[in-house]
This record gives sequence, C-alpha cells and structure tokens, in this order.
Amino acid sequence: MRLDLAYDGTDFSGWARQPARRTVCGVLEDTMSTVLREDVTLTVAGRTDAGVHAAGQVAHADLSSAVDVAGLPRRLARALPGDVRVFSARVVPAAFDARFSALRRHYEYRVSDAAHGAHPLRRLDTLAWPRPLDVAALTEASALLLGEQDFRAFCRRREGATTIRELQRLSWERAGDVLTASVSADAFCHSMVRSLVGALLAVGEGRKPVGWPASLLSSTARSSAVTVAPPHGLSLVRVDYPDDSDLAARALVTRNVRVGRASSATPHRPSGSR
Repeated sequence: MRLDLAYDGTDFSGWARQPARRTVCGVLEDTMSTVLREDVTLTVAGRTDAGVHAAGQVAHADLSSAVDVAGLPRRLARALPGDVRVFSARVVPAAFDARFSALRRHYEYRVSDAAHGAHPLRRLDTLAWPRPLDVAALTEASALLLGEQDFRAFCRRREGATTIRELQRLSWERAGDVLTASVSADAFCHSMVRSLVGALLAVGEGRKPVGWPASLLSSTARSSAVTVAPPHGLSLVRVDYPDDSDLAARALVTRNVRVGRASSATPHRPSGSR
C-alpha cells in the first residue's frame, strides 16, 4: 500500500524512530498498527530531520488484503494527531518501493528577508533572515552546483554512505519579501539541502563571493565554513516515481547506483582531486 502524507515537523524529532522521542514514523506506525490490528512497518521516500516539514511525503507498507484501503485515510484522521495527515492510500504493485523506486525528490526552503521578520502565520515554515538577500547572486551561485557532484562538503558523514548526488535543480524565486529555494535531486545525503541553503545565504547577503559554494566541492571532508540553515524553513514537497511497469527496474538501478557510488567514493582523497 502506498501512502501519501504530510506533516508539520515542528514537534517531531524527524522521521526515523528514536527511543523516547516523538517521531513521524513512530506515530504513524503505532497509530496504523492500532487501527488495523496488525503490525505495520513503513518505508519512506525521504527520512526528514528533526523540525523539517513535508507536504508531499510518500511511504509504503505491506499489509493484509483485508484492509479497507479507500476508508483508511478517514479512519486515520480520527486517530492521528493534528500535525500529521495521510491524504490517500492505494494498492500498488509489489515492486513499488517508496525509497528505491523514486526518481527524484523535490524540496523547498522558504526565507523572509523582511525587516519585521517572517509573517506570524508562516513563522513555523519560514526562516527570518536579518539582512537583504540578492536573488541574482543566489541564482548565479546555485547554477554552479548543478549536476552529479561529490557533495561531501555539504553532508554530515554517515559510515558507508556515499555523498555523490545528482543535483538536478537549485533555483530561487522572490515573492515580496519571501524567497523560495526549489531543490531537486535523485537523492540527498544527510543535511545536504540545509547546508547548501546555508552556504548560498552567505552569498545572497554579500558575505561570500558567488563562486564560493562551488569551490567547496573539491573538499575532502565536510566544510566547517558552511552554516547549516535551520530546519523549519525546509519542506519535502514532492517525490517522483516511474510508471508501474518500470518500478522494479528503477529500484534495481537505484540500489546499484548507491552501492557503486559508495564503493567508488574514496574517503581520504588528496585535496582537489575528483
């Protein structure tokens, strides 16, 4: 079963289960297990960090055929807390994998550079920035980061995980005093989007030159010069999947790419080498 869902990440310690912490996965799995009277284990498209929101998250679970799929969102609405909602549930082919079948993930990061700060009604999903931001500089710096790169300088290290990713979109739009960064990739490593935004904001306010974020791509370790942007401005807005007939092939390709990238990424390369 595929679930399409959203949540306000403010009061969650991220997606993944953690002992003695309130997490999205923990709340959903426990609630669904109670409602359906069977153990539910969820696989998610993108494991968001503490405080990060989702408007278009996707998860899947293997459930018994007796489950009333059409009626599940309404049943869950009565049992779930108000900061997480399942919009739809539907049966999908057995080859569907919310994580490995995904073609790409789309995130948005909202920033307000208004002198008065973020609008009170959007303060939980919009970062208040104290200085004016130059969209042209942000756009120019972002374009230099596109493509398949080793984003080691922008990722928190996880043992055995690759930091090579294909950044397919990184663009900025201004609407009044709110700037929105749209970020898309085949996948993201830990804290990558927030680190990219943090580096770019330094460019947008004129503190760093346009080429500085891209210059960090030659780093052999996470850069201490990059400030990670706060989590509340970030939202996962959409996950793309192939047609049903291509699900199994896509999952196989993704697994092979992850393994290949991880094995080819040398942890301690000489500075400047690719």
